[in-house]
Amino acid sequence: MRLSRWCALVSVSLLSLLALPALAAGTLDRIRASKSISFGYRESSIPFSFTGEDNQPWGYSVDLCLRIAAAVVKQLELDELQLHWVAVTPANRISKLRSGQIDVECGSTTSSLARMAEVDFSLPIFADGASYLYRRTAGIRRVDDLAGKRIAVAAATTNQRTLAEILARDKLAAEVVEVGDHTQGLAALLGGRVDAYFADRSLLIGLALDAGKQTDWSLGPETFSYEPYALMLRRNDADFRLLINRELARLYRSREILSIHDRWFGFLGKPGSQLESLYQLNALPE
Repeated sequence: MRLSRWCALVSVSLLSLLALPALAAGTLDRIRASKSISFGYRESSIPFSFTGEDNQPWGYSVDLCLRIAAAVVKQLELDELQLHWVAVTPANRISKLRSGQIDVECGSTTSSLARMAEVDFSLPIFADGASYLYRRTAGIRRVDDLAGKRIAVAAATTNQRTLAEILARDKLAAEVVEVGDHTQGLAALLGGRVDAYFADRSLLIGLALDAGKQTDWSLGPETFSYEPYALMLRRNDADFRLLINRELARLYRSREILSIHDRWFGFLGKPGSQLESLYQLNALPE
């Protein structure tokens, strides 16, 4: 009786283990069955991922996801593919991905080791670093001038941790104001509720451009972190990750990525040496 019960338990355990890969690697199967894919996007991460005047998602990362959608159609030989766009925030982007509400997050998310405990990432798509935006009249010229100021930062981001480390390292007594996203951060800055907004440099440039009267704003001269952006997807889905990485590597090898970059960052000029190196190092061969 004991041996029979043990054998039954072993059988159940083995069946469960055999079922895990099918469950974990099911994104392409689900896309094939539903003929649809769900992309997460940010509403105010200009110019990476944002809602345009037509209430549709736009941006650098959105363009990359559109290329991935085309690659899905080609690989799965689909006659049609419906694209579902789901707005996400820094606080819920991981939970929406893990729950299956989205298949890929097309935003401005930093690929970090801590996040890899919960999700997977594509090849890097951009490289940035944290800084701060402020009005020229705020009396801020360098990081030490943030002492005694109110600084907004988006909650649940790598920038929040970086800001805390900077203030502690330099022993700066400043009031940190948490906001939900970049729109709220800019609104707090425009409304005079904070003196500076802390985020990645390219995002701050986009916010300044969107705010109008660009001559009113200044960007801190320092860069405080390395923020490699990547597309976020569920863990343990090797086939889907390979499809995404294959398309990104193709864009890098063919240099098509430069036209996408120019569309969204052309006003800043060509990619800098760091970003150019990122494209070259990730132009993996087939």
